[in-house]
Amino acid sequence: MKQLLCAAFLLSLVLVAGGCKDKLSLDANGDPHTFVVGLYEGDNPGEVSRVLEPIRLYLEKKLGMPVEFQKSTDYTTVIEALLTKKVHMAYLSALPYVLATQKMKLVPLVVLGRNGLPHMYHSIILTHPGTGLKNMDDVKARAKNLTLCFADPASTSGHIVPKAYLTSIGLDPDKAFKQTMFAGSHYASTLSVKSGKVDIGCTFDFSLNKMIREGIIRNTDVVILWESDPIVGEPMVMRSDISPAFAEKVRKAFMQMGVDDPKDLKAYISMYMPTQADSLAWIPVSDTSYDALRKIVSGTSDFKQSQ
Repeated sequence: MKQLLCAAFLLSLVLVAGGCKDKLSLDANGDPHTFVVGLYEGDNPGEVSRVLEPIRLYLEKKLGMPVEFQKSTDYTTVIEALLTKKVHMAYLSALPYVLATQKMKLVPLVVLGRNGLPHMYHSIILTHPGTGLKNMDDVKARAKNLTLCFADPASTSGHIVPKAYLTSIGLDPDKAFKQTMFAGSHYASTLSVKSGKVDIGCTFDFSLNKMIREGIIRNTDVVILWESDPIVGEPMVMRSDISPAFAEKVRKAFMQMGVDDPKDLKAYISMYMPTQADSLAWIPVSDTSYDALRKIVSGTSDFKQSQ
């Protein structure tokens, strides 16, 4: 009896281990058994979870398999999950996607857009009225006495794009300012400026507008000193070892969402872009859409170190 119990116990361990492995492994066609998606929670994890749950259920129905979302507090973890094959697909900001493609081949699937064109957003540099700063010429003149705050190190709009711009006008963020730091998120960067903890902060326009709509800050709490050229929005990307047929099935599921599940798509878009929720939809996107960003950041030390 004891031997039978031991055998049963060992068998159960094998089955559990096999089950864990199967969730991330691919079948003979290169399709997942359970579709695991990695994503960055952003500044509003509770709201993100609430809005994403209907989308998870929608994908389960469309794909005919279990779907799991693995949420992270930073993009670096999401990229690592792709590299180590802990997720099959990920939702990445523009720069994390560019950085990830230096280390592995990825297949961009969709991005939010309209009329066949991806939506754009802007990086911004802002200050609080108490500094007296009016423009970037003022920043250049007083840089040695100013504190600068970026958002997340892997953020497109909250770090790399404004850093590239500052460098291009002769302000090395690591040397030109009294102090340079990371706040950890876009909200934290903006709030650090509002409170006077730092003189200058970096974020993106949709985040700032959301904070104003929600009453977290007022228009008069900050002064925008600079706005970048348009940046292509965040893509959904698939690992290249996933079967092309499955990747295309996922692409079509997202593109069909505006017809089959418009309410939940609108709720998702409304988190940051409520005025555009009725006009945006998932559209196909290609890797070349991010070549302009690659050119912008190619001269920054962070980009060179990651290569």
